[in-house]
Amino acid sequence: MTKSQPDQPPRKMSRDTRRAQLIEATIETLALRGYARTTLTEVARTAGLSHGLVNFHFDTKEKLLSETLALLAEEYRLNWQAYLERAGADPAAQLAALLLADFDPAICTPARLSAWCSFWGEAQSRPLYQAQCGANDAAYNACIAEICGQLLAQRGYEGDPARVARVLRVTIQGVWLDMITTTPDYTIDEGLATVHACAAAFFPRHFCAAGLIL
Repeated sequence: MTKSQPDQPPRKMSRDTRRAQLIEATIETLALRGYARTTLTEVARTAGLSHGLVNFHFDTKEKLLSETLALLAEEYRLNWQAYLERAGADPAAQLAALLLADFDPAICTPARLSAWCSFWGEAQSRPLYQAQCGANDAAYNACIAEICGQLLAQRGYEGDPARVARVLRVTIQGVWLDMITTTPDYTIDEGLATVHACAAAFFPRHFCAAGLIL
């Protein structure tokens, strides 16, 4: 009886799989080199592939960066919406869910945080960012402002919902930046505790550094 041969890996990846591999390599390259120094050649080197193969799938740096940002934006949108859906109808639980979503280990990685900061920090990337993320940002901003408004009104707190939401958002973004620039590094848990401390300043009967007060 002939011994069966072990399964061999496919000789070629599918188009979608290869493009996903290149986008992940782009995220890593952005984290290592920043927006301006990310090139098709550097992405090829990060991925361990030829420049020609990268160029076959993405013939310009702009197209590759656009699809990379689109993936990050969609990944982020699906993540916070999933957390919100699981939170139920209570506005305090909804706010806690949105804060926790930004520190999910799947999206809160050094490479992804660095990639986001690369897109935020380069003036030349701003039109691209607005095109890819403007609508998503507007939806998120409206959602967190509405939740803050409900919590302020229902629980007798004072404050402007839009401003409270903005402070929470910029605190999250600041913590993300701090997490990739501060030495020694601090953990996701410490980053989340910092944001919870901010929420506690506005909603002291509902939040503390440990999170939602049950």
